Amino acid sequence: MTGWQMLFYKEVLRFWRVAAQTITGPVLTAMLYLLIFGHALESHVKVYDLVSYTAFLVPGLAMMSLLQNAFANSSSSLIASKVMGNLVFLLLTPLSHVHWFVAYVGAAIVRGLVVGLGVFVVSAFFTDFSFVAPAWIVVFALMGAALMGALGIIAGLWSEKFDQLAAFQNFVVMPMTFLSGVFYSIHSLPPFWQTVSHFNPFFYMIDGFRYGFFGISDVSPWLSLGVVGATTLGVSAVALYLLRIGYRIRS
Repeated sequence: MTGWQMLFYKEVLRFWRVAAQTITGPVLTAMLYLLIFGHALESHVKVYDLVSYTAFLVPGLAMMSLLQNAFANSSSSLIASKVMGNLVFLLLTPLSHVHWFVAYVGAAIVRGLVVGLGVFVVSAFFTDFSFVAPAWIVVFALMGAALMGALGIIAGLWSEKFDQLAAFQNFVVMPMTFLSGVFYSIHSLPPFWQTVSHFNPFFYMIDGFRYGFFGISDVSPWLSLGVVGATTLGVSAVALYLLRIGYRIRS
């Protein structure tokens, strides 16, 4: 394997060796959300015609798990290497900043997709869901995982200890994820909060992803694709720049 391929392999192996924590745990958490919210609200909430509330939840929970775990993979790897002091060995290699980016984001995509697929497999025992437009599902899953992998690189480079990374995840990633329409349609919100939701890129990732299952969405999937694509390019550019200058890893 070449250098970046070896780094990619190392990052995949890192989370795969502790699959009970990195894969099984997030899938179990998503299933608890599904069981609790689905059981409590199934007969009280109707978002789309001919779509049960439990079925409505599944794509949102799968995408939420995918995004959170893609972010966690790249961010936790970088901060752990910085804290433990073994990042210096990676700095000694002839890998460029592009190689770093491809390896870390690639591994984040793999972990996100594995967790998201695991949520779907387990959810199949509780509800039925269709695949109206599979291409949209694949596109938004890949772009969402890539976006969060790049954001994880930024968070990992910025953080100098685990507390800072936890703060970034708790005050940025978690609120934006939960306020993106995972458990509801934004049309059920007051006008002010509907407007706020349209400034949340996580909303477009989940809404476009859900469109691939039901053929129904709160906004046009093409608008969602444009917003998610632009956000992914912007975040990736920032991550590549920080890697190129060695932000907080070369001093």
